[in-house]
Amino acid sequence: MKNYTSSHALFQVFADHGMDRVFLVPGESYLGLLDAVVDFPQIDVVTCRHEGGAGYMAVADGRLTRRPGVALVSRGPGASNAAIAVHTAQQDAVPMILIVGQIAARDLRREAFQEIDYQKMFGSIAKWVFECRTPDELGEAAFKAIRMATSGTPGPVVLVIPEDIQQQTVEKPAFKNHPQVCGLPNASVMADITLRLARANKPVVIAGGMFDRPGGREALKAFAHHWNLPVLVSFRRHDIYDNQDPLFVGDLGLSNPGAQMKTLAESDFIIALGTRLGDITTQNYSFPQYAQTTQPFLHCYPDSRIVNFDTVADYPLVCDPVELVEALTVTAAPALSNARAQWIATLRQHAQTWAAWPNKEPKKGVNFTEVVRSVANLASSGTTICLDAGTFAAPVYRHFGFKTGQRLMAPLAGAMGYGTPAALACAMREPSRKTVCMVGDGGFLMTGNEMILAVERQLPIVFIVSNNGSYGSIRLHQERGYPGRVSGTSLFNPDFHDMARSFGMESVRITNKDHIDQIIRSALASDKPVLIEVNSSLDAILP
Repeated sequence: MKNYTSSHALFQVFADHGMDRVFLVPGESYLGLLDAVVDFPQIDVVTCRHEGGAGYMAVADGRLTRRPGVALVSRGPGASNAAIAVHTAQQDAVPMILIVGQIAARDLRREAFQEIDYQKMFGSIAKWVFECRTPDELGEAAFKAIRMATSGTPGPVVLVIPEDIQQQTVEKPAFKNHPQVCGLPNASVMADITLRLARANKPVVIAGGMFDRPGGREALKAFAHHWNLPVLVSFRRHDIYDNQDPLFVGDLGLSNPGAQMKTLAESDFIIALGTRLGDITTQNYSFPQYAQTTQPFLHCYPDSRIVNFDTVADYPLVCDPVELVEALTVTAAPALSNARAQWIATLRQHAQTWAAWPNKEPKKGVNFTEVVRSVANLASSGTTICLDAGTFAAPVYRHFGFKTGQRLMAPLAGAMGYGTPAALACAMREPSRKTVCMVGDGGFLMTGNEMILAVERQLPIVFIVSNNGSYGSIRLHQERGYPGRVSGTSLFNPDFHDMARSFGMESVRITNKDHIDQIIRSALASDKPVLIEVNSSLDAILP
């Protein structure tokens, strides 16, 4: 290695904390960083085609590893393109570090070429934005960025590094972060919670993303079965709890049926664990009710800003939900009462009725729900489902039925363009698992070009593109609000089948529902990337 520079210090801190992959689109404003990463062969450099794609890959990687996913972009246009990933990381509570090459420090705040004040640009969505001014700050800033991105509610951090402070000689850093210690409630509070759990006839658990970690799902399931508690999962967290388990009673999403919500309103103890309880999970702040609930309410989350933020809890617990349920599982629990059993059965019936597969024959094209059904029937327990945003994904959220071992990677932020980059990040991080990416024609043309990485690295991803020639989700709302007045939602698409082949990828079309199972089965068995274009019916999704 040549002289140890400030850029080496930054990557040294990353490497020392187990961060072994970065995603980037190169730019002249961070050439010093690109030079330094050559001396870190343990860090995999993934070159992308668009900063949005690089950012999404970092978001997905951060979610899988629970370490900050890292994206490097150039100033101005590059940072602007990556903004969507910062927003997604914030909405999805995923640790991420965006590194932005900046103009020379001596030229800052002179409105130089491509200059942006990133504190103003990202200050409302990033947990921390820091612009380094001296070479010694690069290693220190990297050290703090990791801590900021992973503590409390995980989220994005933006580091801004001027181009003229990247190659100066500095001391080699030797920093070591330590995980935060979250204490459990005292014995008196724990005893009161235990008594409440024992006496409740109609309790319900709302489980969120904080259980998405090694041992988290197992701890949640053990807790639910120990106390005989029905479990709802929060928005797009379907894989947190086995959907086939008799205590699984559905998810809280965009369109829960009125009958289910009416029943849930009868609950006598709401136990929200590891969830921020946003507007979608709470059905627009109606369950739990905004400000204060009529039922006893426990909210456990390891961030004091979140607990009591919208609704006052009777048990406001700022602690680790996994540790909490583990502690509650070792205490004595009563036998299942008839009242509790009937409550669970009623909630389970609501969930099963809502999740039942429909049988709808469109006038033209393939009902994409049938493709989703085939994937659900044929995918193994070691399958990761990566979703983009759009109506094509609705049958996954409603009907799929995630089994133990299956994973759902979907943007809570509802961001189009997430699916393809997320699938690439998943296949690189977990090569032993099968990765299936489902994406609409609109979202695919936003970041689908990143699929060339699957060919370059021979990642056995199954890309399934629903082609209905429309921004389907917006068209659906348009038809409801302004029936018959179509404007701005129709798409003129290329031949996705030929596009994939031009990328060097195997490709096949589904034009008839009779061929679905055969094509899906073959694609899942392939050890190479495969693209499936589905001639989807637009009629099937419209009101």
